[in-house]
Amino acid sequence: MSRLYSPSEWVAPLVPLLSLLVLPLGPLLFPKPYLFLLFAYFTVFLYTQVNHVCKFYMTSCKIRSTIARWNKRLAQQSLQPSLQQHHKTSRQGSPNLTRERNNNSGNNVMTTTTSTFDDDHIQALDEMEQLQYSDGPSYVHAFIIPNYCEPEGLLKDTIGRMANHRNAKTHYVIIMAMEQSEPDWELKGQRLASVFTDRFAHFIITGHPANIPGESRGKGSNVAYGARHGCAELLRRGVDRRRVILTVTDSDSAIPELYIHEVENALNRADDPHYLLLAPPIFFSRNCYDVPAAVRVTDITWSAMVMSNLSNSRGLSFPCSTYSLSMMLAERVDYWDTDADAVGEDMHMWLKCFFKTNGKVRTAPIYVPINLTNVETEGYLSNVNARYVQAKRHYNGVADVAYTLKNAFTLHHRGAPKGSLLDDASNGLALAASSSVSWLDKITVCFLILEAHMIPATSGWLMFAAVPLMQFLLFPPVSALALVEPAQNPILTSDFYAQLWNMVKIVTVLLPFPLFGTLAVYEQLHRSIDRDFLQKSKADSRQWKHLLDYATLPVAAWLFMTLPSTLACVKRLSQVEQQYIVSEKLFKDDIVILNNGRNDPLGEEKVVMVTAN
Repeated sequence: MSRLYSPSEWVAPLVPLLSLLVLPLGPLLFPKPYLFLLFAYFTVFLYTQVNHVCKFYMTSCKIRSTIARWNKRLAQQSLQPSLQQHHKTSRQGSPNLTRERNNNSGNNVMTTTTSTFDDDHIQALDEMEQLQYSDGPSYVHAFIIPNYCEPEGLLKDTIGRMANHRNAKTHYVIIMAMEQSEPDWELKGQRLASVFTDRFAHFIITGHPANIPGESRGKGSNVAYGARHGCAELLRRGVDRRRVILTVTDSDSAIPELYIHEVENALNRADDPHYLLLAPPIFFSRNCYDVPAAVRVTDITWSAMVMSNLSNSRGLSFPCSTYSLSMMLAERVDYWDTDADAVGEDMHMWLKCFFKTNGKVRTAPIYVPINLTNVETEGYLSNVNARYVQAKRHYNGVADVAYTLKNAFTLHHRGAPKGSLLDDASNGLALAASSSVSWLDKITVCFLILEAHMIPATSGWLMFAAVPLMQFLLFPPVSALALVEPAQNPILTSDFYAQLWNMVKIVTVLLPFPLFGTLAVYEQLHRSIDRDFLQKSKADSRQWKHLLDYATLPVAAWLFMTLPSTLACVKRLSQVEQQYIVSEKLFKDDIVILNNGRNDPLGEEKVVMVTAN
């Protein structure tokens, strides 16, 4: 049965098409309702953008606070050896201190000062011992790395960063989700496994077969196969499924140890960690100065939108690129979907978890930036085209609009797969949820999905063309071009509509200001992350000259947002499955982080082409 028989499938294609049709027809055929439509659209859009600025600012403050606490913690740990020695000496009794205490009639002030000094250091040591004790992870962290024809240098770099984490050897699992269609994929996986021998608790290689019936080629099907078979292998090796946390990451994601530390904290604080999906912000600072300004600005705004999305008071926010969830939750929802409508695998998995658990799943934001690479190729125009290809793939996730609308108004009562631990009601998880998703949560999720996909497909056309085109049609510069008689022009015949028209123009003038606020917050945050977290020098971070990048925003917004999102929506009318095309990146494989934190130079720098998941 054609998917177009479902009314929810018509929402995505009709919205941008109607927005394009209403631009010329609205002023001519129904100017009064059109004025109300424009005023309502622009007002709601302005409100959402102001709201996003506030939430983005909240997220930025929490990111900086998390990094500051981590740096303070590391600084305290660096003092630990000297504190331990001082602690040992103070326990045994310092000769000088004993002499001062015996001479009570001499220098009581010195005695008091020295004792206070000892107490402070002993207290600091005790705090450090508590911090060290809390360092022991409660969970086994399995990292699923989907990849297809990725250079080994890139994969070594990504895995090597995690190998340097303190608990990698005892609590980390690498699941290489490879594709059997890649030549010599098994040998490649074995070479990677040999490089990291004894660096992780487990190193598992899976090969996703090509052309499985019902599956669509892409990251979602790759992750689904890797997760299922990787988890099965862990269970075969005796790992407790209740202790496994799956982290899906891209092949170019630099995951810091702080992320795992914050994930552990969030899970330990949760009433039920098996109903959490943990999502960090994304950040682009690895090769951002090697790409065109339009590409750089696009990823800046993309990063800001993801960060804003995380500060949702109800925990209804979507992950992007990198995220974590328990094996128990993955089993509960029967892992990842693999059809063509699940191409936006991160957002789609969140929606699936939300609906399959009757709205119990919530997002726990992890305020630790995951540093990614921008799409990069040889040549300016080639680089711009590669980013456009990536944008088209991203906006194919518009399939989630129909998925959300269908599931929001369908009662779900789904248990766990037969034979899994979740199938046993005695484990404390209410598998058959006693209550359905609240209407408020349903409406909120629908609004967030529509905002994520419909705003990009409409705002570019309406914001740039609605007011100028209406001005031209109702008040042409030459009377010969007049298509509307003055007597039929409500702006000329009614004071009310004249005022409404003025209000529409005022609101459109205000629309860019939230964006300016977002960029101001981002500039401060980018410098802070580079300096305080990535340890970059001031010369290697953003400079004032980079503010000129924002001059490309109008072109970037239309080329990488409005156009690809509109095309993705309209293509939903076609029954042809959209091809999953990855975009290219350049990776400079000059240093791979291996050998317990030591930098291992690999000789001369070489540039290799990689694909962006």
